[in-house]
Amino acid sequence: MKKMSHKCGYCEKILSSKRALIVHRRTHTGEKPFSCDVCQRPFSQKVHLNRHMRIHTGSKPFSWNTTLQNHKSTQIGEKRFSCDICLKSLLTGVHLNRHVKAHRGVKPFSCVICQKPFSLKANLDTHMRIHTGSKPFSCDVCQKAFSQNTHLKRHKRIHTGDKPFSCDICLKPFSTKTHRNNHMRTHTGEKPFSCDVCKTSFGQRINLVRHRRTVHTKEKPFSCNICQKTFTRKSSLKVHRRTHTGDKPFSCDHSHH
Repeated sequence: MKKMSHKCGYCEKILSSKRALIVHRRTHTGEKPFSCDVCQRPFSQKVHLNRHMRIHTGSKPFSWNTTLQNHKSTQIGEKRFSCDICLKSLLTGVHLNRHVKAHRGVKPFSCVICQKPFSLKANLDTHMRIHTGSKPFSCDVCQKAFSQNTHLKRHKRIHTGDKPFSCDICLKPFSTKTHRNNHMRTHTGEKPFSCDVCKTSFGQRINLVRHRRTVHTKEKPFSCNICQKTFTRKSSLKVHRRTHTGDKPFSCDHSHH
């Protein structure tokens, strides 16, 4: 009888069983079907969930003192490990080692599809969702799905109205750190994003991208799905589509019918 081959469709790795193949595929898709009943943290494997549950139940003490110390540091937020290069403090030695790799440019994890390298496997797993289209994180309010948990957390602020990032100068609040940082440059005048062709500088990365498309590359990546007309900006495409749909979202407050 011919032995069945359990081959991964993403990286062509051969696994010993169908079960092993299912678990392996989650490294590509980012799927985490097992969730903690206490804190809702998701896991890709049940064994990882069971190990995590000990934090809540205390059923099995830590066998190694370093593991216990790392766990305690995580729970109280103590950052005992410091990077010699940038002085950033981190929770555990594992986190420190990963962080130092980023400084050294060590990128041992590569995408099997586009070969892009990464310093952390977690970053590779996140990147793979670009290829697979996997969006395992869903909003419990509107059901919108996201490929990264950080994107979901940022999205939820639309519903909650939470704006945890404030301008140091005028105290204006923002829902994301990026928006806060962009705003701060209106005070400082800083323009850190420079065009590599003409050296024009910009306060926001998006303005640099638009500049390159409009002035240098003439690229028009946004296409109308009705008439195929192309645009350099997504906002221009949105306005154009109204010529097809007849949508008129803006009304005059002083008009009388």
